[in-house]
Amino acid sequence: MTDLAVALAAAVLGLLVGTLAGRAAGRFPWAPDAGLRDVVAPGAVAGHPPVVATGTALLFGVTGLAFGPSWELPAFLLLAGAGVLLGIVDLQHRLLPDRVVLPALGAGAALLLVAAAAEGAWPALLRAALGSVVLFAAFLALALISPGGLGMGDVKLAALLGLYLGWLGWGAVLLGAVAGFVVQAVVALGLLAFRRIGLRGELPFGPALLAGTALAVGWVAVLG
Repeated sequence: MTDLAVALAAAVLGLLVGTLAGRAAGRFPWAPDAGLRDVVAPGAVAGHPPVVATGTALLFGVTGLAFGPSWELPAFLLLAGAGVLLGIVDLQHRLLPDRVVLPALGAGAALLLVAAAAEGAWPALLRAALGSVVLFAAFLALALISPGGLGMGDVKLAALLGLYLGWLGWGAVLLGAVAGFVVQAVVALGLLAFRRIGLRGELPFGPALLAGTALAVGWVAVLG
């Protein structure tokens, strides 16, 4: 199966995932006993459904093109899908729900374990685990120093992102973390310039972290 065929198949999957993510975000906050069927049932949709679905399809397609028919591709598609849902929810509610972050962390670790076993990439798996721990510890320290700047949702998200960035290398871990702060700063300056927020305005940090990770993953996967 060629890289282009993989990218096209991933893009089609992304359309479905984007649609479901929009529905799930539109129904947030979810009832404690809500099942998956209830969360993604037709009805409320966050934002602009065609934009969410098309954007997710594009993200999945680019991910498929970057990784091709590899064992690690399912793990990174999982990250892309979870990232879309988390980004929308955080933008709308300034919250990164554990019901998405923690299962994504466990499932991502399991998929990378399968990839490591299939490819003999045990050093990459160990680096992924260490990357998760390192980013979790670093963001936890930042959250304790500046509780108003980072929340525990951001700290848990850092553990998830560190898993994937660590799989790609320590350079990706550093690049992803730094890129997240740069994206946040650029967005904040832009919103200030257009007077969409004030000097004391607060922005959710999750989308910037996700965007920084996407940039790092793309950089390493394509050019690394």
